[in-house]
Amino acid sequence: MHNHIRAIRKQQGLTLAELAEKCTPETTAQTIGRLETGTRTLSLTWLERIASALNVDSDALLARGGEDIPALTAVISADGAEAAKGASYLPIFKPDADQFVVQFEASLGDYRSGDVVYLDRLDGHNLAKALNRDILLPRPGGRFVFGRLLAMDAEKIQILPLKAGARQIVINRPEWLGAAKQLFRNL
Repeated sequence: MHNHIRAIRKQQGLTLAELAEKCTPETTAQTIGRLETGTRTLSLTWLERIASALNVDSDALLARGGEDIPALTAVISADGAEAAKGASYLPIFKPDADQFVVQFEASLGDYRSGDVVYLDRLDGHNLAKALNRDILLPRPGGRFVFGRLLAMDAEKIQILPLKAGARQIVINRPEWLGAAKQLFRNL
């Protein structure tokens, strides 16, 4: 996940160890380094802890844009992905203008129940950027497919759903899809 922890820490003239000491409860410089680089998941708890230690709003630590609270696009359950019903809003962070948001109601693959994922909208010639990434693909009737984009050609794409034992799905090449970019997990 992209964040501004390192930039704000350096702007304040703090070392990793000094920021780790300022956290409540205290943590290690190694943990702060892993959170900065994204090798450790930046949960909401960690985000708030570090923001407090740096004396900034948690919003300042995240790389994003936009002005509105994100509307939930889809909900992913053990039975698959469906459009969110009603006006569901998440009290998380503002997405970029070309992003949308999904939430997991069940654990699937590497995702846990409650995870919130921000996806980049890719269209036309940019679809190849999503190869070997988790994607959300719109289907007729407010349905979606969520899975790993395995292959694509000029006419079709191949997706492997995350559900254990699921078979590969081949779909006509869509006009757009969402490629997973940021994961928010409340640990």
